[in-house]
Amino acid sequence: MSSLFSLLPSVDKIYVSLMIVGITFIISFLFSFLISLKMKGTKSFFVTSVIMPVIVSAVISMVSIFLDNTSTGAVRIATIAVALGLVRFRSVNARAEELLVLFAGIAIGLISGLGYVVFALIFAVIVAALYLGLTHFKVFDNKRFNNEKMLKITIPEALEYSDVFNDTFVRYLKHSELIEVKTTAMGSLFKLSYHIELKVREEEKQFIDELRTKNGNLEISIVPYVGEDKSL
Repeated sequence: MSSLFSLLPSVDKIYVSLMIVGITFIISFLFSFLISLKMKGTKSFFVTSVIMPVIVSAVISMVSIFLDNTSTGAVRIATIAVALGLVRFRSVNARAEELLVLFAGIAIGLISGLGYVVFALIFAVIVAALYLGLTHFKVFDNKRFNNEKMLKITIPEALEYSDVFNDTFVRYLKHSELIEVKTTAMGSLFKLSYHIELKVREEEKQFIDELRTKNGNLEISIVPYVGEDKSL
């Protein structure tokens, strides 16, 4: 199967690249939408999964244009590998949107560095417009963790945590899952982390008050649940 560059030899390669970016957006949007029907994730994750392939396609197409027709396959592969190496993600504790903006910024700089400054400008506007549009799009909203919480509760080491809260959880929660247990204060305390979903949001305070009577009034916190990977 031939690439669009081969199928449209009479069309300016910059316009072909823009076509590739547009087609990539359609493909990645359909992919993310279909995945979202089953997979539960934050809206920022799905927005990133839509825009990321667009950025990569723009970088690869610009590198392909930059290389001479006389370049060998090995040179092309090596150059593309270096380009992707420049825009790879770092292991940073950040939100998906923040990583996406960093990735896009590096990609824009790379494209400009290749000499395609007009394309870089157009691409920057396209990415910004896609981000603004997708963040206001409601299709992924129902996939967020709005009704789910992370319960963190501190208990004394003598308290048997495996079943002490069961009756309280049954009354107030739709479901609960213990996802982390760790010791603190030289082993004299345990910190438990639960993934929970309240039956009635307005009963959160009563739920906490009942837990306080069982954990000796030690620290309790309830924060929004954002999944196992806090960076997405």
